[in-house]
Amino acid sequence: MKWHAIEAVLFDLDGTLLDSAPDLGHAADQLRVARGMPSLPYESYRPMVGSGARGMIEVAFGYGPEHPEYERLKSEFFARYEACMTQRTRPFDEVAELLSALGELGQAWGVVTNKLERFALPLTASMPLFATASTVVGGDTTPHPKPHPAPLLEAARRLGLPPERCVYVGDDQRDIQAGKAAGMPTVAATYGYIGLNTHPHDWGADAVIDSPLELLNFLNLA
Repeated sequence: MKWHAIEAVLFDLDGTLLDSAPDLGHAADQLRVARGMPSLPYESYRPMVGSGARGMIEVAFGYGPEHPEYERLKSEFFARYEACMTQRTRPFDEVAELLSALGELGQAWGVVTNKLERFALPLTASMPLFATASTVVGGDTTPHPKPHPAPLLEAARRLGLPPERCVYVGDDQRDIQAGKAAGMPTVAATYGYIGLNTHPHDWGADAVIDSPLELLNFLNLA
């Protein structure tokens, strides 16, 4: 692995840069409360945040995409989340310091997320943290979301770099699969929403980090 050849860092969003679980869990729980069901503790939702709307609805109702009520619940979940998505969401500790350090190293950075542009673009635009981001690619920016490599290849295209000059950092196995398929070095982040019975060291990433600033240990290896 020639880390010194890296010119840009691409990040997943939820669970890698942002702790958005409180807003996502709140939106899902409100679906239950609106139907006369008791509220569930936040800790019930957090491990499933990486699965998006599907995970939140599964926790709240035990329904999968095959359930006849699923699409209606998903639509309402999206509306409720859109109304609250900036209220409790915060960067993980060390993320601001990491992004500042990338600037000092002269490395571009951007976001590649499966979050729909409907949410990803206004959420990142609302936070000063993302003022220096070179690009934000959402789950519907290209025809295929991760683990397909298309979103990562689009981000590299926007940066004007070959994929092998970008490293992708994420907290889900799909992130590592997408990065490898795009020909990018990959880093698994364990500080985000690692679900139960998941083993990031088995994903085949080029590196595993337990905190954001650990990434610099690799990028500084010139």
